[in-house]
Amino acid sequence: MAGNRTFTMIKPDATAAGNAGAILKMIEEAGFRIVAIKKTKLTPELAGKFYEVHKERGFYGELCAYMSSGAIFPAILEKDNAVEDFRKLIGATNPANAEPGTIRALFAKSIEANAIHGSDSDENAAIEGAFFFAETERF
Repeated sequence: MAGNRTFTMIKPDATAAGNAGAILKMIEEAGFRIVAIKKTKLTPELAGKFYEVHKERGFYGELCAYMSSGAIFPAILEKDNAVEDFRKLIGATNPANAEPGTIRALFAKSIEANAIHGSDSDENAAIEGAFFFAETERF
């Protein structure tokens, strides 16, 4: 059964471009409730830990450098069928393939600087949310 929480992170490119507010507005207008959110900046070490699953892939070093290059907004979101509905809202990883009106179609610059992260499963949403938020920080 699909869960009702997912994890997202507005990435450095979207934050630097001043798009975080517009993205958060789209998220809320799509019926998601923001359960927890903060503005932070990853160190290269923390970015490496978060993306450890990609450690053996060729893009890992660049990904860690990019994700530690500026401020991010990690957030836990709530809605029925949260993971699947959020993946539809953000659009394809490659903004060239993203449906019109999705977050990535509107705000992503490239496959690498694609504005936003969205968990791909209920399990990963729980893991990723716990990486950024202690249980006591959640509402």
